[in-house]
Amino acid sequence: MESSSLQGLLDEYAELEQQLADPAVHADQGRARKLGKRYAELSPMVKTLNELEAARADLAAATELAAEDPAFAIEADELAARIPVLEAKLTEQLLPRDPYDGSDVLMEIKSGEGGEESALFAGDLLRMYLRYAERHNWKAEVLDSNESDLGGYKDVTVSFKTKSAEPDGVWARLKFEGGVHRVQRVPATESQGRIHTSAAGVLIYPEPEDVEVEIDPNDLRIDVFRSSGPGGQSVNTTDSAVRVTHVPTGIVVSCQNEKSQIQNRARAIQVLQARLQAIAEEEAAAKAADARRSQVRTVDRSERVRTYNFPENRISDHRVNYKAYNLDQVLDGELDGVLDALRDADREERLAAQS
Repeated sequence: MESSSLQGLLDEYAELEQQLADPAVHADQGRARKLGKRYAELSPMVKTLNELEAARADLAAATELAAEDPAFAIEADELAARIPVLEAKLTEQLLPRDPYDGSDVLMEIKSGEGGEESALFAGDLLRMYLRYAERHNWKAEVLDSNESDLGGYKDVTVSFKTKSAEPDGVWARLKFEGGVHRVQRVPATESQGRIHTSAAGVLIYPEPEDVEVEIDPNDLRIDVFRSSGPGGQSVNTTDSAVRVTHVPTGIVVSCQNEKSQIQNRARAIQVLQARLQAIAEEEAAAKAADARRSQVRTVDRSERVRTYNFPENRISDHRVNYKAYNLDQVLDGELDGVLDALRDADREERLAAQS
């Protein structure tokens, strides 16, 4: 990276530091959160850059002093070996970031081939992600759900939000979860003990704080209906649940989690905005021949990104050839192993593209 660009990064960091020290900035929580995320994103880069510059200066001094005192030659060799490590670290930190890495997430889980067993597996996936959210102290909220007869889910929409201003938010961890997840096990509905294969689909969208997509109110059809499921005395007595249909695209979003019709309407439109933004980005990426990973939107067992094999207690992610025999722990929310493998593979791809 050119020195002028690095100086620009340092200047931006200093400006952010100054702004965050201003009490007036914190009167606007949205702005303060946005500035805080950017500051947290730049902090490790600035730290590495400062370490690199200090190491280079120390190397020059140690090399000069080594001519008079051989003891400094050892220090010079150590510094000379450390500088390439810092340079490689800085190069990695300066890789172009996914602009939504700090964003919260909307996730949809849909049953597919396999009937009732697929719906039960969709429920297993939901619990897996909810437990993972608990481990990371995220706020998880089920916005809408359609349960199956045996307690699974035909489809369910969940919001995951982080409570901190870290540069890597929920999207940075879960963005590769989109696709078809396949399960191999003896279903609860199987009387002969035979192993069946079924699948559920996961769709995931970033939920930016400032949604860029604008929706024409004339393009919306709003329907209200009575909420179902847990929720207190108001359930099934008032038409508080809301179904929003975006007529041009045919996208339908329902929300019944909030207590009032107005809150459900606002939340459903937020979900719709995020879905439309994801579609717009995919179209733009296609036109630009971007190699961004796409999510499988047809829940076909043959088009799978991951397999959960119960008889062998095995989880396999087919995109990065990841395999582990701790499926029981993964379903209990210990997803970091497979998520780290996906993140590392993506980083290697981006580093290779830079070289």
